[in-house]
Amino acid sequence: MEDLLNPANIIVLAVIAVGMFFGLRRIAASAHGKSCCSDGASGKKAKRVVVADTDESHYPYREELLIGGMSCDGCAQNVANALNALDGVWATVTYADHTARIRSKNPIDREVLEAAVRDAGYYVMTL
Repeated sequence: MEDLLNPANIIVLAVIAVGMFFGLRRIAASAHGKSCCSDGASGKKAKRVVVADTDESHYPYREELLIGGMSCDGCAQNVANALNALDGVWATVTYADHTARIRSKNPIDREVLEAAVRDAGYYVMTL
């Protein structure tokens, strides 16, 4: 019994207990509909933006951005909301390939797009 209570085993048990605590907290949050980026912790969640005009023929300009820092579909929605908040922009973001596909009614200023992504808490990757 004394072998079980040596300092090394106590440290290992403490690490396991802390890991289980945080893991269970994450599971409980996801069970309540909160993802890693929608629980309000970062304060950077963009307000949901619905694009009324989804006629592709109205958007002659196109751009694709590779987005970094996303860890779930909720992150992709946050990036899409940030981009769609820009005037004349209709963006769709896919977490699976980390790509933002942007359509615009006006010539695209890539710096403005990148700033919107940064302000949402993510970053644009370069190839």
